[in-house]
Amino acid sequence: MLRHALIIEDEILIALEVEVLLRDQGFTSIDVADNARDALDLALRHRPDLITADYRIVGGTGVDAVSAIMAHLGPIPVVYVTGNAASVSSGGSNQVVEKPVSPTRLARACQVATQSAA
Repeated sequence: MLRHALIIEDEILIALEVEVLLRDQGFTSIDVADNARDALDLALRHRPDLITADYRIVGGTGVDAVSAIMAHLGPIPVVYVTGNAASVSSGGSNQVVEKPVSPTRLARACQVATQSAA
């Protein structure tokens, strides 16, 4: 089964780290965007099963990017991977993992997010 993830992150090393961790979680297709416009374009092209988003990205926030995506596609599980956890809310299918990224915490957050959305 193809599982697609969208990583919204403007720090390439963190995006690569998150990509490796998501592949370990069974995601077989991954897009990376560093700004809200590209994130929306990629999400519309390949509807993600999961989104990871940083709070601060090029020209805006990951929260705004996620809101724009969901306005077009409806609810999608989200894991915010951020150094600014107080700026995003968790709950429902949204989870928050603080940087530096712990593989165990990210794996658990992805599981909770996707199970909550099911």
